[in-house]
Amino acid sequence: MSAPAACIAGIHELPTRKAPDHTVPQLHAMAARGALLDAGLGFQDVDGYFCAGDAPGGLQMAEYLGLRLRHFDATEAGGASYVLDVGHAAQAIAAGKCTVALITLAGRPRSEGVATGTTPRIYNLASPDVQFEAPFGATVVNLYAMSAARHRHLYGTTPEQLAWIKVAASHHAQHNPHAMLREVVTVQDVVDSPLIADPLHRLDCCVISDGGGALVVVHPSIARGLRQPVVRVRGAGEAVKHSRGGEVDLCTTAAAASGRAAFEQAGVTPADIRYASLYDSFTITTLLQIEDLGFCAKGDGGRYVADGNLIAGSGRLPFNTDGGGLCSNHPANRGGMTKVIEAVRQLRGQAHPAVQVRDCALALCNAIGGSAIGNRHASATLILERE
Repeated sequence: MSAPAACIAGIHELPTRKAPDHTVPQLHAMAARGALLDAGLGFQDVDGYFCAGDAPGGLQMAEYLGLRLRHFDATEAGGASYVLDVGHAAQAIAAGKCTVALITLAGRPRSEGVATGTTPRIYNLASPDVQFEAPFGATVVNLYAMSAARHRHLYGTTPEQLAWIKVAASHHAQHNPHAMLREVVTVQDVVDSPLIADPLHRLDCCVISDGGGALVVVHPSIARGLRQPVVRVRGAGEAVKHSRGGEVDLCTTAAAASGRAAFEQAGVTPADIRYASLYDSFTITTLLQIEDLGFCAKGDGGRYVADGNLIAGSGRLPFNTDGGGLCSNHPANRGGMTKVIEAVRQLRGQAHPAVQVRDCALALCNAIGGSAIGNRHASATLILERE
């Protein structure tokens, strides 16, 4: 399978973590403008636009941004949408449907007082799952906690091992001036924080933040004439996992399938990856991805992440060197966009010097989106390469 013919030429993450004085369309536009400036392009160059459910109307945003489009995609896959969009944009560029694709994300959950994770999910009443799940008051955090509890039961994974994921994120966030939580924490800090849903503590959960981000994906012939180092999309995969009418597996995510497809297309293995951007809505989310993507065997995730193995400069698999969703930013309650942005920074050599991975030539991004890993969700995986 040939690799996608596309490159990421522009990135931008809004520095704000609380934006009470901006509308969601304004945040989308600010992020888009920043990514285009980073690439050395303008709105007039964009002929493909990709967005998801956070956009207040995809067609409306195209009009708001003044875009003249040949290709449009409003695929909704929760937090996985933006990693998935990069793969879709690469396919569209390879097919000649567009040459400069813009992907945007923005939202204001913090300003709007959203208590993500601890309130009952809002269901689409026409959705077929409502009659089976809504009566039980499922929340995001208890659906993820079920997976963490099951992993503990099957493999002996401890709260202390999960805590190491937060510890690694905090070591990285201390170097990010925009991170919401910059204080370095210890394993004891994490397990001593209030229990939210057994076995997940408060510090096992991501931050709630306003903000946004954008990506510009272009044809390679365009990328090589722009100002930034060329970052090539080498492999992409996507997958959906659900309960299959009762065939429940709480400890495997769709990353197992999306990662396999991305690695096959890229022609590389997990051992080749120098840096990983992994979805971190909760610590258990990251641990399961590490197993499902093949960085370790199923059940060995707790031991793999322990003792600082995810910390840049000392660990075997540096991850989320901006602090990730656990410490820095989870804009619009969707973490996929920032995962791609930080991976591109690493490949360009533009991450903070304290966390920059030496000779970072190959990076992985994975995102999870949808209801929860315990029932139905999507996963998208990218393999990115510095040309």
